[in-house]
Amino acid sequence: MLDVETKKVSALAVFEAEPHHAERVYGALTLAFAADPASRWLFTEADSFLRNFPKFARALGGPALQNGTGLAMENYAAVALWLAPGEGPDEQALGELIETVVAREKQADMAAAVEQMGRYHPEGLHWYLPFIGVEPSRQGQGLGSALLRTSLSRCDADGLPAYLESSNPKNQPLYERHGFQAIGEIKIGSGPPIVPMLRHPRP
Repeated sequence: MLDVETKKVSALAVFEAEPHHAERVYGALTLAFAADPASRWLFTEADSFLRNFPKFARALGGPALQNGTGLAMENYAAVALWLAPGEGPDEQALGELIETVVAREKQADMAAAVEQMGRYHPEGLHWYLPFIGVEPSRQGQGLGSALLRTSLSRCDADGLPAYLESSNPKNQPLYERHGFQAIGEIKIGSGPPIVPMLRHPRP
């Protein structure tokens, strides 16, 4: 059973997400994060989440799609936005979003969380994964692992660490299986904590 599933997943193609399919990328991420504790603390009401989460995904995902470091599988049912060494989120857009679409009583907490996220980033060159997600109907089929394996092989080839923030405790075991380790905790006021995780390159 496991061997069959492994072969099936390994046969699925990981491809570069194309910028003109941005709406499909952010749509898949929105579905994937619909039950994410931190995202739903930020946008509690469904209509607010559906309207505003894609904007945050664009800002945090920065230039991934334009630079060819966004990956997808299975007709965009699974996607990952990686930021290459030296690249970062769109900080100006992120700041504007915090001021305009986040509830006033949560703005200070969100701004403090973003600042903490910056402090945990490795100081040297590294790959950063702001988002990876699989549509709920395709979760549990190994797509997330396949996306991670493809990207982390590049990190190993470059000899560079990989960094992410886990906003859902259910996903941490997946990241740990691929070599990530928790390096702290990011607190967002009354919201759920976010766990920064680092993976060192493998030979």
